[in-house]
Amino acid sequence: MFVIGEATILHADLDAFYASVEQRDDPRLRGRPVIVGTGVVLAASYEAKARGVLTAMGGAQARRLCPQAVVVKPRMSAYAEASKAVYQVFEDATPLVEGLSIDEAFLDVRGLERISGTPTEIAVRLRSDVRERVGLPITVGVARTKFLAKVASGVAKPDGLLVVPPDRELAFLHPLPVERLWGVGPVTADKLHQRGITTVGQVAQLAEAALVSMLGRASGRHLHFLAHNRDPRPVQVRRRRRSIGSQRALGRSPRSPEAVDAIVVGLVDRVTRRMRVAGRVGRTVVLRMRFDDFSRATRSHTLPQATAHTETILATARGLLETAMPVIERQGITLVGVAVGSLDDDRAVQLALPFDRHSSGALDVALDEIRDRFGPTAITRAVLLGRDPGLSIPLLPD
Repeated sequence: MFVIGEATILHADLDAFYASVEQRDDPRLRGRPVIVGTGVVLAASYEAKARGVLTAMGGAQARRLCPQAVVVKPRMSAYAEASKAVYQVFEDATPLVEGLSIDEAFLDVRGLERISGTPTEIAVRLRSDVRERVGLPITVGVARTKFLAKVASGVAKPDGLLVVPPDRELAFLHPLPVERLWGVGPVTADKLHQRGITTVGQVAQLAEAALVSMLGRASGRHLHFLAHNRDPRPVQVRRRRRSIGSQRALGRSPRSPEAVDAIVVGLVDRVTRRMRVAGRVGRTVVLRMRFDDFSRATRSHTLPQATAHTETILATARGLLETAMPVIERQGITLVGVAVGSLDDDRAVQLALPFDRHSSGALDVALDEIRDRFGPTAITRAVLLGRDPGLSIPLLPD
């Protein structure tokens, strides 16, 4: 089992990333509540969060909560460039960097004491370098495990640094609310609260079997391990992603079945193009939904052969959507996402299997070339004409 004895894992997380980039680039926005996104909130500055504005909230509701907020259109290219600059700072600090998203990463700094100082000194310098070189605030948590480092950064936000010594891990962790545990969303938290369980320490007092009977085998075992800070995962450098996906927040306005279908079409187009750019193919198609009552649902189907063929993945996603449509019509939908998992390298699959037009996707490749040459909107599906395509969120390189 990989667990080191010292607190040498850093979790670095940029604060209100999109909003912070806007405040950096426009001095008039500094110290003011900023909302990024008009129809749906993509990000909110801490000044806006203090007034109740949340990510994925509808724009109208956000403006009612914070009428003095400045609403700006997202600039994805600016966020991508800022992310690249921050990751350069990370890689200058240590070669062991595991990116989680464009605005957060784990860093392993063990063995660097003689050339870079203690983990705490490295964390202090990292925050200073990001501020000076990129102009953005960043919070860092330092702990012995990845899980606890991430919890520490969450507690330290915004623009903070928190180090959890090995001999104080459970004293720090156990008083925290159960929502600090990875995997505890509103539904799981409600199940725990109904039984009077509100802190991590109370979860830790329960036997694993009791948690399994309460939450199911996977979730129960997961929370039992985390409540005791058992997390053997090492920082993994340049790990290829296990799935490629895209999602879109819809706000709380009613959506017709045709409108939801068109959104899924656009998401599948985006996901399959990303797969082809990365040279990946996948077998498992996943549809994720969030409903108006904040409940969530996931549907998935595994194909017999890995592919990046748009029509094959779209047909599968539409089949999954059809099974969920009664719930959508009854409860309303506020977020939909499409992902393809069980990824493999496209070249390896083509060498191992007979030629298959669905895996090859010659038409898809031709359409990609047109979009590369003339822009992403040069050619589109008829069903998407006149519809808002949503935003393409920057991803870490695969």
